[in-house]
Amino acid sequence: MQHKEYHRIERIGWLRAAVLGANDGIISTASLLIGVAAAHTPYNGIFVAGIAGLIAGAMSMAAGEYISVSSQADTEKAALKREKEELQENLPNEIEELTTIYINRGLQRDFAEEIVKQLMAKDALGTHARDELGITQVTSARPLQAAIFSACSFTLGSLLPLLIIFLVPRAYLIPSVSIMAVLFLALLGAVAAKVGGARILLGSFRVVIWGAIAMFVSAGIGSFLGIVV
Repeated sequence: MQHKEYHRIERIGWLRAAVLGANDGIISTASLLIGVAAAHTPYNGIFVAGIAGLIAGAMSMAAGEYISVSSQADTEKAALKREKEELQENLPNEIEELTTIYINRGLQRDFAEEIVKQLMAKDALGTHARDELGITQVTSARPLQAAIFSACSFTLGSLLPLLIIFLVPRAYLIPSVSIMAVLFLALLGAVAAKVGGARILLGSFRVVIWGAIAMFVSAGIGSFLGIVV
C-alpha cells in the first residue's frame, strides 16, 4: 500500500493568510473599540463602529491579499514561460544548469547527468521549475484561496472583541476588550504554532507582544485625539 506523507509546509499558504487575517481582525477591531469608547461615544455608536470596521477590514484584507498573491502568481507564470522558451531554444545549456545544481548538492557528475536525463524525459519544465526556480505545487501562489482565508479569518478575529460589548457593562468595556484581546492573540499564536509545528510558547509570545504594541499605540492615538482610528 502506498503511503502518502503530509507535510506541514503544505499548509503554509492558507496558514499565513489565516493567521495574518485573524491577527489583524483582533488588533484593529479591539483598538477601534477602545479608541471609540475612550472618546465617550455612546454604546450604540461603539457597536456600529465595530461592525463597520469589521466589514471594511475584511474587504480590505481580501482585496489586498488577492492583489499581492496575484502579483506573485504572475511573476511565477512569467518565469515558467521564460524557462519553457529556454528549454526550446537552448536545451543543452539548461541540461548543464540542472546537472550543476545536482552536483552542487553532492552528487557525482555521472549520477547527476543520469538523474537529469530521466527527470527531463518525464517532465522537463516541472523539473526546472522545482530545482532551478524553486516553484512547486505546494509553494505556488493561490490568490483566491489567500483572499478567502484572509477575509474569513479577519471576520472571525473581529467578532471576538465585538462579542465583549454584549457581555460587559459600558464602564468596564475598555479594560475588558484589552485583556480579552491579549488572550485571544495568545490563543491565536498557540494555534498557529501548533498547526505549523513550531514552539507554542514562542508563537504565543510573538503574536501577543507585537499585537499588544500595535493595539496600545492605535488605541492611545484614538484616545488622545478623541477620534476613531
